[in-house]
Amino acid sequence: MYKVALSQSYFPAQTDSPIEELTIGDTLRRQAAALSDQPLLKELDFDGEIARVWSYTEFLEDAEKLARALASRHEKGARIAVYSNNNPEWVLLEIASALAGLTLVTVNPAYQKRELKYVLEQSRAEAIYYVEEFRGNPMKEIADAVCAEIPAIKHRIVMTDHRAFYDGGGGVELPDVSPREAVQIQYTSGTTGFPKGAVLHHHGLLQNGVDTMTRAGVRRGDLLVHNMPLFHTTGCAILVLGSIGVGATMMLAPLFDPGMIARVIERERPRFFLGVPTMFVAIIDEIKRTGRDVSSVERLMSGGAMVAPELIKQAEEVFGSVIQIVYGQTESSPVITQTRSDDSIEDLTQTIGQPLPHVEVSIRDPKTGDVCSIGEQGEICARGYLVMTEYNDNPEATAAAIDKDKWLHTGDLGRMDSRGYLTITGRVKEMIIRGGENLFPAEIENAMLEHGDVVEVAVIGVPDDKWGEQVACFMRTTGARPEPHVLKAFIRERISPQKTPAFWIFVDDWPLTGSGKIQKFKLREGFESGAYEVLSA
Repeated sequence: MYKVALSQSYFPAQTDSPIEELTIGDTLRRQAAALSDQPLLKELDFDGEIARVWSYTEFLEDAEKLARALASRHEKGARIAVYSNNNPEWVLLEIASALAGLTLVTVNPAYQKRELKYVLEQSRAEAIYYVEEFRGNPMKEIADAVCAEIPAIKHRIVMTDHRAFYDGGGGVELPDVSPREAVQIQYTSGTTGFPKGAVLHHHGLLQNGVDTMTRAGVRRGDLLVHNMPLFHTTGCAILVLGSIGVGATMMLAPLFDPGMIARVIERERPRFFLGVPTMFVAIIDEIKRTGRDVSSVERLMSGGAMVAPELIKQAEEVFGSVIQIVYGQTESSPVITQTRSDDSIEDLTQTIGQPLPHVEVSIRDPKTGDVCSIGEQGEICARGYLVMTEYNDNPEATAAAIDKDKWLHTGDLGRMDSRGYLTITGRVKEMIIRGGENLFPAEIENAMLEHGDVVEVAVIGVPDDKWGEQVACFMRTTGARPEPHVLKAFIRERISPQKTPAFWIFVDDWPLTGSGKIQKFKLREGFESGAYEVLSA
């Protein structure tokens, strides 16, 4: 850990590791020169078998060929959308668009017409690169119908049609690109509804990926499983750009299937695995059921939602490794803080770690903007290379998120201790006001996660005639479903009476964003419409 003794909730940027302002193309060319024959990317098919393989040199050659084709179609700075599941062409398009000075707009492959049209129009994309279909979603059909209504779309190209994908580019020179130029627009996950397009630059995504993977202990030559969706920063920044930056080898899965991933780990012997908590729950269950040998995995990482202490314990039993927690958001490229593998079990289960190198973090009073005292709750703010350029074509939202001193206001509430370790305590906008008292869901969720039968939990406020709002606790359990009076007694031992949930709801599945975050607004809608069985003590 960084050894600091803070007197207020401000953590200065640490400069113990190198920082370089590089473009994505600069980094790939450097690594191809150093690691020419080492595999960069191995494609896994839907059965988990190795399909195609690219060395660093071969990948650079294909990426530059595609970049010249893109440059023949699009002027520097143009926005192009990718609407596809995980495949090598997605990764090649990511790198090639960066080489060609374009901005890649990443689109969730589950999107339907209305969602896709919003992203294409809001981003001002002039082209879409897509696949025919994925998991029954007729993506080409959807995209063609949408694009017929958007005159700005000049090109529609099926990525698996390599003749069309690589067409043109002969003799085309690639433009000069600078590290602070926009390279991607990613739309926020929509846990509270309407998405905004975060404009991200080369240096932010690349440095963040490298620093995150470095703290995770991923080394040159390591093999890792990549089963995170590429349209999100975790998939295309941490895993793709971070892997290239440290010189690792990715095995890219078309989707997350716990049985397939467990077979791949046993056969290929990777050293690193990353997944959101729901993925860890599924793969641990699969490994326990089948007895797969996953002893090669020495480093684990998770984020996107709180990780239950019981899940960290189970992961250590199954993999022999603890889960390192990352915290951040799309607007911060994405990681702000991260635990370490040698952190104490208390820090691994009760905090989100210390800030990454070169990142300033402060806890600020949401009303005054003043830096809070040590241990005082306030809004988590971050400053540094990792902060997005802006929200696309949304100056009001940009000004609300990034203040005049360049601090990104995350909207998350937290506390910082004197060592610079942070704890999430809630969302500014998710605060529950019960009888005039402010309650914070994360505090209640953290307490509930201590229950041995509770795997995942989400707490929301629901309308109440007497109190204004009441607390509703949604849970997914190991199988056993404790009675409400048992849960009430459990929680009352840990937090005060007014924070005790009035309603208990067991769920088998969550409404999730594409990046695996629980959509609390959908839980609230379901509660109000009577879609759930609601229990009370």
